[in-house]
Parts: sequence; C-alpha cells; structure tokens
Amino acid sequence: MNFLRRRFSDPNSLGNVPNGYFQNIGAEDNRDKTLASASVPPKRDLGFLSSLTTSKQQERTKCKTLLVIDDQHTDWSKYFRGKKIHGEFDIRVEQGEFSELNLAAYEDSGVTVDLRGYRQGQKIVRTFKPDFVLVRQHARSMEVQEDWKNIIIGFQYGNIPSINSWQSLYNFMDKPWVFAQLTKMLEKHGRDKFPLIDQAFYPNHKEMTLKSGQCRAHMMQLANPRFPLVVKIGHAHAGMGKVKVTNHQDFQDITSVVSITSCYTTTESFIDSKYDIRVQKIGSFYKAFMRTSISGHWKANTGSAVVEQIAMTERFKLWVDECSELFGGLDVLAVEAIHGKDGKDYIIEVNDSSMSLLGENPEDDRKQIADLVIQKMHATHLANSISKTTSGSNLLGPLVTSNNPSPQKSGPQTPGTPKSTTPTSTPQKSQSATPTKNMAQGGAAAHGTSPLPTKVTPTEEEDTFKNLKKTFANIFGDL
Repeated sequence: MNFLRRRFSDPNSLGNVPNGYFQNIGAEDNRDKTLASASVPPKRDLGFLSSLTTSKQQERTKCKTLLVIDDQHTDWSKYFRGKKIHGEFDIRVEQGEFSELNLAAYEDSGVTVDLRGYRQGQKIVRTFKPDFVLVRQHARSMEVQEDWKNIIIGFQYGNIPSINSWQSLYNFMDKPWVFAQLTKMLEKHGRDKFPLIDQAFYPNHKEMTLKSGQCRAHMMQLANPRFPLVVKIGHAHAGMGKVKVTNHQDFQDITSVVSITSCYTTTESFIDSKYDIRVQKIGSFYKAFMRTSISGHWKANTGSAVVEQIAMTERFKLWVDECSELFGGLDVLAVEAIHGKDGKDYIIEVNDSSMSLLGENPEDDRKQIADLVIQKMHATHLANSISKTTSGSNLLGPLVTSNNPSPQKSGPQTPGTPKSTTPTSTPQKSQSATPTKNMAQGGAAAHGTSPLPTKVTPTEEEDTFKNLKKTFANIFGDL
C-alpha cells in the first residue's frame, strides 16, 4: 500500500485514478488490521501440520522395532506382518547384514542403529532404535575384516534383548572356546551318552613344527595318535578352513601355512563317515536330520548331498538339551555329529542361531523362529511394564506414609501394600505409640539432627489435663 501511495503521489497520475480509490485503500488497511486482530486462530494450517506430526509420533510409539541381522535371501518381514505385541504394538521389521550396521549405545537410552546398504541397486540409509534383535548371521566369518565383535558389544552395552543372547553370541565367536565347554558335558555324561570327538588345540604354529632333534614319535604325540586327521585353522566353520592331512609331510606343509596366518589351530581324528547328523532345537521344537554326501567329498556339507528328516530319539534330545544350557541358555541351536562307518557317533560342534536351515520345509523353521521372537518380545514388554509399575509404587509408598505423622499399629505388611493412614482415636493406642515417637526423636538427636515437631492430638491434651488435675488434688486436696 505504501508503494501505491508513493506511486500515485505524482499529480500527473491522479487523472487515471477511479473515484474513491484512496478511500478504498484506507478501508483495505482497516480490514487488514481487523483480520490481524480477529479471534479466528491464525494457526489453522499449522495445527493441521501439527496433527500430522503428532499422528506420526503416535504411530512410532505404537510399534516395536525388530532388527533382523541376516542377508537379503530371506525376507523376514512377511513372518511378522499383522502380528502385534500384547494386541497393541505393531512389529516393524528392519533387516540388514552386520557389514551394513553401525551403532551408538547409551546405558540409559538404548542403542541407535545406522543401516546403510543397497536394495535392488538403490542406496538406503535408515536410523532407528531397535527394541529387539534376531541374529541369523555369523558374528565372525573366515574373511578378512569380518569380525563384528564391536557391534555385539554395542548391543550388549545398550541392553537390547536378542535371540540368541549377546553373551552366547560373543562366546560363539571362537569355536575352540565352545568345544572347551563341551568337554565338561563329556565329563558329566561319559562318552557313551555324549560322544564328543577327540581334539587337540594349538595357540600357534610353534608346537606343530617338527624341530631338529625331535623324533617321529614325538611329532605323532603332538599332532594326533594316528593319521589321517583334520586340521581346522582359526574360527573354521561352514566347511571353510578345514584340511584333511594324511601323513607327516602334509602336516608340516599345513603348519607352514598356519605360521603366516597368526591363527590358532585344532586337529581332530578323521572319521570315515557314513552320514552326518544334525539335531536342532528352536524354542521347544526339536528336529533331527541325516545328510549323506553323493559327490564323494569327505565334507558332507560340501558339494551335493541328500538331506532327510529322521526320528528324534532320546539320545539326540540329550545332546541338544545339554548344549542349550551353554552360556546362560540358547534359544536356537544345532548339534553337528558324524555317524562313522564303524557304527559310532561323534559330536564335532555346536552352532548357534546363525545355523543354516535344512530339510524340505525350512519355512516351518522360520515361522517357529518368528513365533519365538514374538514370545520373547511379549515377555520383554511385560517385564518392562512390571518394572516401571514396581518402581512407581516404591516411590509412591514412602510419600503416602510420610505425610501422616500419626502412630501406626505394628504388624505384618504385604510387600507393596501401603500402610494404613487412619488416625487412632483411643487413648490406649496413643499411649502405646508414645515410646516409638520418643525413640525416633532420640535417634534423630543421636545423629545430630533436630527431631521433627510432633503433632498433639485432642486426646493427648485431655490426658495431660487429667494427670495435672490428679497431681494438684493429691497435693492440695480435692478442688
């Protein structure tokens, strides 16, 4: 408007101005001021945007985020679609590999995860706070720079629940460490019930090397009592890092390879197998499989093999139940064994929740894992709710009782039940509570603090007056 006033201040321009134009300008100014001071809320549009923001925040609070650490060959989101936690919270699934994850953990606010990867050629970047984690991938592989111990520590630091537990995942990062736990089960049950294979451990290559002056018998004692044998270099798993050695010359050759890896090594007796045995446990569900190689390779999990489900026996159940107690408990695990041509079984290792799924119906196993995750998320949410309720009631209890200085009647109390705050009315109860008050005041004086002022009830005033009256009556006679 000021611009127009300046523009039309030129007298030559007034001839083209319609009658009453300046009066309309003033009216426009007044109308603008009136609208600015009107009672109509000026934030109507912002309120709409605010409602959208609020609804999005409510949606986030109405869902629980599940992080699945696995490759992209399996879409885990479909197993949780339509499922709810306590009928209230939806399950939002985020899936990625260890190599795509980074995190920051806080002892009081959990874990914030950054997921950076590629999906169908498109780069994705997402940041979220997981409420639960399902681990279906090895935390340590045979490849260089494939050690995700720091990620495991971060989730444990943030106290995020998982399957399996972070403690067990950390311990499973070294196969010989797990095997050492199996030796305790061998001592407990004996080799007939728990047929653990013989194994030797070398922290480095030095004791594996035949030095000058050492006899052949000493070398056999160091390596294994008889050949052939299997040498496992480092954290060998999934058929990788395992070599069959048939004589001392081959053993020395593989020792020279170990010397440049800076890895520990284990050796086992080679078992001429008829088939492999896999006993798995997912929650309370058991399965047993037989895997027979048809490619002729001594590793049944390498090349072509036939897998079929077999009957679950008490012997197999004992194996997997004992192993499920490792490292505080395993929810998902599998025991690997070899059935030799000599008719004997040999337990060789245990796998955790990163185990592969065998058989004709791996979908059933994935559904069982998903159901187990939902059960654990239910239990975790319920435990957190109870913890918050309990902490709130503990804080509320002392506040209620401290506001009422009236004496309390001693007696057993149910934990968590607030004490009665009803004031006493009879003189006997008031008199019986007096020593308790005196003790409390004396205790306060002993600690160098002034006693709290006591509130005298009308009943106590009457008792004091009667006592004084009796005292004067004894001295001066009846008044």
